[in-house]
Amino acid sequence: MKIGDKVSVVDEDLSGMITSVHGNIVVFKDEYGFTYQYQAEKLVPNNASIYENMKVERKPEPKKVTSKKHHKNQLVLDLHFHHLVKNPNDYDSFERLFLQKEKLLEVISFCRKNNLKRLEIVHGIGDGVLQRMVMDVLESQSKLDYYHKEILHHQSGAVMVEFH
Repeated sequence: MKIGDKVSVVDEDLSGMITSVHGNIVVFKDEYGFTYQYQAEKLVPNNASIYENMKVERKPEPKKVTSKKHHKNQLVLDLHFHHLVKNPNDYDSFERLFLQKEKLLEVISFCRKNNLKRLEIVHGIGDGVLQRMVMDVLESQSKLDYYHKEILHHQSGAVMVEFH
């Protein structure tokens, strides 16, 4: 370290320019004109150019290992009747609702058996019969939380289910 070098004090928010060196004692002046004395080992050079030729190595973020079973994409169950059977016109409304309920219970059981964490149930926005049946089934289940996907539940056509 020599007169005119910029230095910073280790462990303190203090820096300035060296005005004199007396053996192991370095005297420097901060930007406001105050003078300080420190031992040379308490000071470090404050020169950004010493870092210009240093190579910065960017390491990739480590990937979190997750099983395929617990993938972030949740299982989606669409209860629209034409997705459940080949000939939807062959069933009356009572049979439709019964088959939709059976499918819902079957998928909930599948999720529990395979330790899935999330299930999205799409019931659509209709006259509310299917939505009411879905809510009744979910209310009767234990160890799960559910909420409508949209803020206004009467405008939502889907329910998110999270298993404990």
